[in-house]
Amino acid sequence: MEDEDGLDDRGCRRGQQRSLVGALGVGFVNSGQACTAGTRILVQENQLDDVLALITKVATHYPVGDPRDPATAVGPMVSQRQWERVQSYIHRGIEAGARIAVGGPDRPDELPDGYHVRPTVFADVTNDMTIAREEIFGPVLSVITYRDEDHAVEIANDTTYGLHAYVFSSDPARARRIASRLEAGRVSVNGGYDPVSPFGGFKQSGLGREYGSFGLEGFLKPRSVML
Repeated sequence: MEDEDGLDDRGCRRGQQRSLVGALGVGFVNSGQACTAGTRILVQENQLDDVLALITKVATHYPVGDPRDPATAVGPMVSQRQWERVQSYIHRGIEAGARIAVGGPDRPDELPDGYHVRPTVFADVTNDMTIAREEIFGPVLSVITYRDEDHAVEIANDTTYGLHAYVFSSDPARARRIASRLEAGRVSVNGGYDPVSPFGGFKQSGLGREYGSFGLEGFLKPRSVML
């Protein structure tokens, strides 16, 4: 699982919606079947209702369908086994007490065949729930609330993974400050991306790096000559 960290900026509604478009975009990328998908969306407690209302609106921009159709934003799971696995996580979220804000179990009504999953967003998620702690590898996101900046960083770093994190903020300095505190190999700020920046994770997200000088070091063998 990778972390999606939203900050509590009190800017205009347009800016908040832009952040949520980014958050859902990195969560639903490749139908959620991506190691860099941001599956936890952190939201300040006093903004939860507004954010959930916006998520309901923005989620309509992610139609499920045939991946060959340019209008499709979320395609099918790779196999029946993976479809069943994702469905099991959705049911586990419901059983744990999380509330479905968007989507839910089973296939979309208009797609009775195939391995399609309803893009799903859970609310009332706590960071100890299975859906927040394990890598689902499907279009299933969890909204988790935080009290303040320190609490947000604590939640974001409370994971066994650390490959990729995301920060969305209208305050660039604040976003960089948060990014510097996240335990992840890559942190994207407001959608920033550099395809050749060193790629690799912390904790159970692996060792070593690809790309850049750090990637080249993996092909070198140091020799110590002691006199």
